[in-house]
Amino acid sequence: MPDPKLWGLEDVERLSADGIRDVHETHVNPGQLKYTRMLGFDRIRIDRARGAHYFTPDGTPLLDFMGGFGSVNIGHNHPRILALSRRFQEALHHDISQTFLSAYAAGLVHNLAELAPGDLDFVFLGNTGSEVMEAAIKLAEQYQGPDRTRTLYAKNSFHGKSKGALSVTDSALLRGHFRLIEEPPAVPFGDADALEAALAADPRIGAVVLETIQGGAGIVVPPAGYFSRVRDICNQRKVLLVLDEVQCGLGRTGKFFAFEHEGIIPDVVAVAKSLGGAKAAVAAYIARRDVYLKAYGDPKTSIIHGFSTFGGMGEGSAIAMEAVKIIHEEKLAERAGQTGEYLMTRLRELKDRYPSLIKDVRGRGLMVGVEFQGIGHATLSAIKPLAAMLDDRLQGGLPGLIGALLCADYRIVVAFTEYNRNVIRLEPPLVLRREDVDYFIQCLDALLSKGPVGLVMRFMARRQNFDAQPIDTPPVPPNG
Repeated sequence: MPDPKLWGLEDVERLSADGIRDVHETHVNPGQLKYTRMLGFDRIRIDRARGAHYFTPDGTPLLDFMGGFGSVNIGHNHPRILALSRRFQEALHHDISQTFLSAYAAGLVHNLAELAPGDLDFVFLGNTGSEVMEAAIKLAEQYQGPDRTRTLYAKNSFHGKSKGALSVTDSALLRGHFRLIEEPPAVPFGDADALEAALAADPRIGAVVLETIQGGAGIVVPPAGYFSRVRDICNQRKVLLVLDEVQCGLGRTGKFFAFEHEGIIPDVVAVAKSLGGAKAAVAAYIARRDVYLKAYGDPKTSIIHGFSTFGGMGEGSAIAMEAVKIIHEEKLAERAGQTGEYLMTRLRELKDRYPSLIKDVRGRGLMVGVEFQGIGHATLSAIKPLAAMLDDRLQGGLPGLIGALLCADYRIVVAFTEYNRNVIRLEPPLVLRREDVDYFIQCLDALLSKGPVGLVMRFMARRQNFDAQPIDTPPVPPNG
């Protein structure tokens, strides 16, 4: 057998965009690569990142309005995180130890408990949102006992792709033919009456699991007073309220926890993504003291669901501990609230200017959804020869065209949503500046002024040469 040709860091640093794409097509997921190709993202080689920007090897900046779907709240490569990592590694601190108590995990859970309101005091550490949501659901079942093991969830919810989390995720595509946990039918998000009726109909329900703001559904903020009512209903029926803030938590909405806008305290809240400071895979749930102690508070039950091998890992915990401090000390939640309000004001100006294109602007803080009008039949008929050449995911929807052109022409990266293809999702780092918002609005305005026919024509022209130089590039701060 010939010696394997193994790559090192020097080898992958020399890979071109084409070389990276070839490896992903051969060894990762060629089906998923189709969508990356469709948007032209596969043509760009990212070399480094800082703050709210990516940079190509020649130094061209890209403005990040995607933010890793809410994973980059403190910005890319925050100086305090880099300094902490260097200090941790140079000191040869330990990372993995299930035998000895970790000072770094202790620091992280202390910070989370300090910032969590009320008696949200007990913390479970994991690595992904799916993992901590699974653990939170198990905590609720263990607390409620064998007669109340069912979990109520919302329509268009997304809580993860592992089996337990998928069982409370409302996606026919993702659920597929997998054998999942049987749960009651999903209820409409934002409809407290429907939730109350479902609980009244099934006394086996012991927990309600909801995103505080639905992300995959298209950035859906529930009506005012919804969560206050849900909290009261859960209290009356002795049902645990578990909130998923994997995407919307940690300052993104203008508060450290999104539920703080509603003036309530859940029984359990899950956070992840930005908890790792854009450098580590760290996730957690925080539970009320009485809930956790009833479920896992004695020596026998304590081992039912403890940290996994990499839960509470040394450097990851230290990074997350510092990330939480950065959000608090640099007032990033307040900044997100102010910048987000400015962003939505500017977007609503565009909505007023282009009512036939923009249907809605919604969100909270820097978790914003722009919903576009569906392309009407008359427009489709007018551009039928061009529309027929588009990939099926682009036909009838503007966001894919706009997202591809924002990247190709203006070097702005945006995201989309799982359940509503007419929505562009904006979740930039919370360090975003007003001038970044102005640049984004200027570029989006330039694209919308072309109208649907012009957008399709520009997309088809650009598709012939996604490697061409952009029309414009975003401004970067002096230390970018």
